[in-house]
Amino acid sequence: MNKNLVFKMFSIPNILTALNMLSGVFAIILALSGRIDLAPLAIFIGLVCDFLDGFLARKLGLSGDLGKQLDSLADLVTFGVAPGIIMMVVMISAIYMDGTITESRFHSFVHFELNAWINALFYGVPNDMDASIKYLPLAALYIPFMALFRLAKFNIDARQTDSFIGVPTPLNTLFFMFFPMLMWTQFDFWSVNNSLLLEEVIFNPYVLCALIVLMSTLMISELPLFSLKFKHFKYKGNEIRFLFLGLSTALIVILLVWAIPIIVFLYLIFSVIESRTNKTEQHEI
Repeated sequence: MNKNLVFKMFSIPNILTALNMLSGVFAIILALSGRIDLAPLAIFIGLVCDFLDGFLARKLGLSGDLGKQLDSLADLVTFGVAPGIIMMVVMISAIYMDGTITESRFHSFVHFELNAWINALFYGVPNDMDASIKYLPLAALYIPFMALFRLAKFNIDARQTDSFIGVPTPLNTLFFMFFPMLMWTQFDFWSVNNSLLLEEVIFNPYVLCALIVLMSTLMISELPLFSLKFKHFKYKGNEIRFLFLGLSTALIVILLVWAIPIIVFLYLIFSVIESRTNKTEQHEI
């Protein structure tokens, strides 16, 4: 095999892309083992690798078609299949989570509910999951379904070099990581206090389905979104980026896990404002 080809194939950016994919695989394994408390950590490692591979490819002059294809394949796993599986497990756990659970540890509870769902769905074992709602968690697979089309569209859309058209798969994944992280951090409280707001609204399986359909459909929408890629670090020309990053940092410090969905929606709002501002300026010119 040509040594130059081997070097290009196993370059540092491509290895980071592969690590991104492996992070997604590990997140899937963790989720299916009931460890949705750890699965988001694997996703965040994948996010870091996804950022670094593109950054280093540009800095080292190693950008090319091979890296572009590898990036999409890795993203489909980490930001498509993995969040879909994680949200499926979250929905399974949320269906029967109530105030009667006082002794189980978080991961053992999730593992128990996951096994109950598998037994009911695939083996017909009568239990609490033996109802029509047992099919509802499969709706989470809409995430990888739409991610597939989003990533294919991105590869052939020349408009998305400096900005995005539709919600990027990493942003969509970040939004959905809010749910396992919130469930994990608040589990001890919920196991004693049957909170109407947190349990019956936020983790209502039908609400989760609606959010899955909405956010995943936005991935293939024509919604224009600004990119966080900096061509330079001067304030002029990057006003919206600096403002968004500043507000996001403040929200994380103040709200912790609750900051995640707010940051995502803030990004969407800022993008709409920037898009309308640009259109107004172009119209005036």
